[in-house]
Amino acid sequence: MNLYQSLGYLVLGSRLRRMSETFLAEINRIYQNEGIEFEASWFPVFYLLSKNESLSIKELSEQTEVSHPAASQLITNLKNKNIVETSVCTDDGRRQLVQFTPKGKAILDQILPIWEAINTSMMDLAESDAAATQLLPAIAAMENVFRSANLADTVGKKLNLKPATDE
Repeated sequence: MNLYQSLGYLVLGSRLRRMSETFLAEINRIYQNEGIEFEASWFPVFYLLSKNESLSIKELSEQTEVSHPAASQLITNLKNKNIVETSVCTDDGRRQLVQFTPKGKAILDQILPIWEAINTSMMDLAESDAAATQLLPAIAAMENVFRSANLADTVGKKLNLKPATDE
């Protein structure tokens, strides 16, 4: 058992970050190997725009569960690469709608088969180990636990418990 495994929940964030970084590096390598200008960090925006003709930055922010400034920064990055464009909403001039440019649509056409291959490959890999098939349900369960409980408060309560004394 390595150090990370032996420390359990004390290093949960570090283990998840390390696994995420490794996974995303592999995904980015797949796009590179296929000669496609795409980064894994763009996936949520590409996926949502593949299902919607256009979305506001606020809608993208809410659906991806990132801050508005983070979503705006990503959109600006994609605009600078001529992958998406924005237009002012006709109903509300304060809202900017994001949609693919022709270049963005061409990239989407290239990556759709890759997404399918990634998904089926990951399912195949997970099915090779019974415990691995529980990863996504376990992550969802932990996300639900964190939504319903405040870890800092829970730890604070435990720290404030004083052991009974025999006086």
